[in-house]
Amino acid sequence: MNRKLLAVYLNDHLAGATGGTALARRLARNHRGTEFEGPTSQLADQIAEDRQALLQIMGALDIQPRPVRQVLAALAERVGRLKPNGTLVRRSPLSNVIEFEAMRLGVEGKIDGWQALRRLADHEPRLNAGRLDALLDRAGRQSDTLQDLRLRAATAAFTG
Repeated sequence: MNRKLLAVYLNDHLAGATGGTALARRLARNHRGTEFEGPTSQLADQIAEDRQALLQIMGALDIQPRPVRQVLAALAERVGRLKPNGTLVRRSPLSNVIEFEAMRLGVEGKIDGWQALRRLADHEPRLNAGRLDALLDRAGRQSDTLQDLRLRAATAAFTG
C-alpha cells in the first residue's frame, strides 16, 4: 500500500467532506419550514456522520488529517455562496437548484472514495468491508434524494 498517496487521497476527500458538511448544514438551515426541511436536515446529519466515518477510517490507517486542507475547503464553501443567482438582495430559487447539484456532485465523489476504499479493504485488514458497504449504500440513497430535490427545485424555479 502506498501510504503517501493514500494519505493525500483521503485528505482530499476529507476536505471535500468538510465543505460538503458545511453546505449540507446551510441547505438544512435555508429550508427550515419548507417542503425540503425533512430531507435536507436528514442529509446534513448523514453527511456529518460520513465525515466522522472518514476520520475514523483515517485513524485506523494511521493517516493524519491535514487541517490546512479542511480550512481551505470551508473557505471555498463560503466563497461559493457569492455566485450570481439572478437576484441581488434575496435568495433566488436558482440557488436551490445549484446547491442541490453541488451537493449531489459531492456525494458522487464520496461514492468514488468509498468504492476505492472498499476495493482496498480486500487487501487491508484495518478496513471494515461491511462498514464500507453500508457507507456506499447510504451514499447511493443520498444521491437519489438529492436528485429528487434538485429536480423538484428546478421545476419550481423554472415554472415560476
